[in-house]
Amino acid sequence: MPLIARLTLRLVAVTLLCLIAACAFTMVSAHRAIEAETAASAERVAHALENLYWRQILWRQTLRHDKLLPVPEWRTLETLTQISPGVCVTFAPARETPASLCSQLDGLGGPAPSWFQDAYVRLFGAPAAVTRALAAREAESGFVVASADARAAVRQAWRQISVVVGVAATMALAIALLSALAIAEALSPTQIVVDGLRRLEREDYAHRIRASLKGEFGLIARAANDLAARLQQTRAERAALTKRLFEVQEEERRALARDLHDEFGQCLTATLAYAAAIESSARERADLAEDARAISNAARRMMTTLREALTRLRSQDVDELGLEASLRQLAASWNARGATRSVVRLDLAGDLAGVPQTVAVNLLRIAQECVTNAMRHGAPSDVSLRVACGAADVALSVEDDGGGDPERLRLSSGHGVIGLRERVAALSGSLEIGCAARGVRVAARIPLRLAA
Repeated sequence: MPLIARLTLRLVAVTLLCLIAACAFTMVSAHRAIEAETAASAERVAHALENLYWRQILWRQTLRHDKLLPVPEWRTLETLTQISPGVCVTFAPARETPASLCSQLDGLGGPAPSWFQDAYVRLFGAPAAVTRALAAREAESGFVVASADARAAVRQAWRQISVVVGVAATMALAIALLSALAIAEALSPTQIVVDGLRRLEREDYAHRIRASLKGEFGLIARAANDLAARLQQTRAERAALTKRLFEVQEEERRALARDLHDEFGQCLTATLAYAAAIESSARERADLAEDARAISNAARRMMTTLREALTRLRSQDVDELGLEASLRQLAASWNARGATRSVVRLDLAGDLAGVPQTVAVNLLRIAQECVTNAMRHGAPSDVSLRVACGAADVALSVEDDGGGDPERLRLSSGHGVIGLRERVAALSGSLEIGCAARGVRVAARIPLRLAA
C-alpha cells in the first residue's frame, strides 16, 4: 500500500477515535447537565414556594402552624418558568396530598433512536431525584422533589450529541481531507526520487534527480545525484581500462600468433621436409618409410591445428582484409569443417568498411565467441550470423536452433559470457541474451560515435 494511503488511513483512524471520545464526553456532560438542571429546578421551585409561604404569613398575620400553608394554586405559569424542560417537580406539603408540575418535552427536540435510548439507560440508568425542604426551620411545611423524565434526559443528551457530533464530524472530515492533501503535497517528491533511483538501478547514470527538492527529499536527491556521478565516472574509467585491456590482449595475441607462426610453423615445415627426405631415401626399409609417413601425417595435423589457432589469435585479417571479409572467412572456416553438420549462415547489411578499427576487431571477437558457444553448448543445424551497420550504431546477432536455455546462459559466470559483456560494455554498447524460435539468440549493439 502506498505511503500516502497508509498515512491517510492512520489519520482517519485517529479522527474516529477522537470523534468517539467526543461522543463519550458529550454524553457524560449531558448527563451531568441534566442532573444539574434537575437540582436547579428543585432549588428554584423551593425558593418560589418559600416566598409564597412567607407572603401567606404576612397576609394572614398569624403564626399558627395549621394556618401557615401555601395556597393550593402554586402550580402557575410563574412556577412553571422555574422548571427546566423535561423536569417534573412534586410538592408534598404536610398533611396534604402531593401535587406535581411538569415542564414540556417539546423544547428538547425530537425523540432519540431506540438504540441510543438503550445505550444511555445502560450507561447511566434512570435520572436521580433531588429533594429539597421548603424551609430549613419549618420542616413540617413540606418538601420539593424534582426528577428528570427519562425520555427528557435521553432527548436532551441526543440533541447535544447530535449537535456536537455533527460539528465534530464536519471538522474531522475537513481536517482529514486537508491533512491528506497536505500529506500528499509533502510526499509528492517521493515519486520523483523513486523514479530517479529506478533509473539509477537500470544503470542510467547520466540522469539526475531534480535539484529543486527541499528538506529531506532534497538531501536524498543530492545524495543520489552524487552517487550517480561517481558511478558514471567509475563506469567510464572501467570502460576505458577494459578497452585498453582488450587492446593489450590483441597485441599479445598478435605477438603470440607471430611466435607460433615463425617458430612452430618453421619447425613443422622442417619436420615435414625431413620426413619426406627420410621416406624417399628409405625405399629398401619399409618400416622406416612407414615411420616417416606417420611423422608427416602428425606434422600436417599439427599444422592444421596451428592454422586454426592462428585464425583465432590473429586480428590482422581485420586490418588487412576488413571486417566483412573476416566475417566471411569465419563462416567459411566453420562450414568447411567436416566434423560438424551445422551450417553458419552469414547476413551482412550496411557499409561495414566505415566501422572503426577498434569496433571491427571487437565485433569479430564477439562473433567468434557467439558462434563457438552455439557449436559447443548445443547441437544446432543452423546458426545465423547477422551484422548490420547503420548511421549511429552497428548491430550483431547470432541465432541458433540448438534448443539451449537462454536464462542459464544469461546467468552464466563463465569466461565466455563475461568476456562478451566486458567487450560490449567497454564500447558503451548493450548485450541481450534471449530466446530464438528454437534456440538462443545473442544480440549486441555498439554505438559508433561513442566507441570511436
